[in-house]
Amino acid sequence: MNNSFIFDTYAILEIIGGNDKYKGYLESNIIINNFIFAELCYKLLRENIKNAEDYIRKYSQFVYEVDQETIKEAMEFRIKNKKRNLSMTDCISYIMSKKLNIKFLTGDKEFESLDNVEYIK
Repeated sequence: MNNSFIFDTYAILEIIGGNDKYKGYLESNIIINNFIFAELCYKLLRENIKNAEDYIRKYSQFVYEVDQETIKEAMEFRIKNKKRNLSMTDCISYIMSKKLNIKFLTGDKEFESLDNVEYIK
């Protein structure tokens, strides 16, 4: 899966907002999970983003299921890193990216120094 990334909600919202630093990732294979999708829907609808329904429809096609083992490992990772204040969704997505051997695309500062992360602010 080269040129593939797990996009976190932050990255997607930056793309929607027109952040030029994310422009190069538009040609990538986008992968998200149900947790990211739920967070994205919530934020788009809560903020009453113009064309929210279109974005929801667009990103729904990139959803991959997360297996139970990945969720368990992600919660172990979250516990081990509790001082970093990582969200459940981001931990699941990060561990999923490691298992798929692709990078986790994010602008969340908590992940900046971790391996397997493409950090763009």
